[in-house]
Amino acid sequence: MFGRRRSASDRGRNRGRDLGDEVMAAEEAAADEVPGDQAEDDAASKVGPWDAADTYPEMARVDLGGLQVPVLEGTDIQLVFAEQHGAWVTVRHQLSEMQLQAFAAPKRAGIWSEVRGEIAAEIAGAGGQSAEREGPFGTELLAQVPAEPGNPAAGIRPIRFIGVDGPRWFLRGLLAGAAAADPAAAVPLEAVFSQIVVVRGEHPMPPRDLLELRLPAEAAAALEEQAKAQQEAEQNKFTQSPDPFERGPEMTETR
Repeated sequence: MFGRRRSASDRGRNRGRDLGDEVMAAEEAAADEVPGDQAEDDAASKVGPWDAADTYPEMARVDLGGLQVPVLEGTDIQLVFAEQHGAWVTVRHQLSEMQLQAFAAPKRAGIWSEVRGEIAAEIAGAGGQSAEREGPFGTELLAQVPAEPGNPAAGIRPIRFIGVDGPRWFLRGLLAGAAAADPAAAVPLEAVFSQIVVVRGEHPMPPRDLLELRLPAEAAAALEEQAKAQQEAEQNKFTQSPDPFERGPEMTETR
């Protein structure tokens, strides 16, 4: 798990400001230098998600291969691997979480509109409801889904889908917990989403294939060392000879 808490002392500590502070600072600087509409355009250009070929603001990001995810204060980042659903990134903040996946897309057409329709149909088939609305990243899908599929007595829970079509990629976020219903709770996760860098690569991929996600090199090396140490410990447990001079277990009988 990768995260930054208020007590963190890593090299990105001084960059862990809230996205709102960064955008406000950008707006003030632009307003001082460029009048009118140009200042507004400069401020707006500070918000992504970004393609790897774009010019984007520098900040501490975790390199997960197809996604570079910003590490903002108070957030935890986890890479999850699953056989049936592929890999995804989970970003947590207090009582909210956001799942992120990036897909290949056609060169000249986005797929978010089509994907929204498919998600809505799937939700309806599961006994839930959904509706489109405009959000900070364009059209999104707000849904009410069964808390436990097949168990109506468990009630329903809100979830929220956001998506952005990029150049030959599509980025989808699923917000759950407090962020799905409370706009204030969603702000930190929206800040993360807006500063993600998508690394599509130049190799051909069928549309809707997941972009590859991987652990950072340091984390992968640490896990490899941990697995090696565990394997050696297991081998030593079975090959270690008992000490012939060591006293064995004793039993005292009292009559």
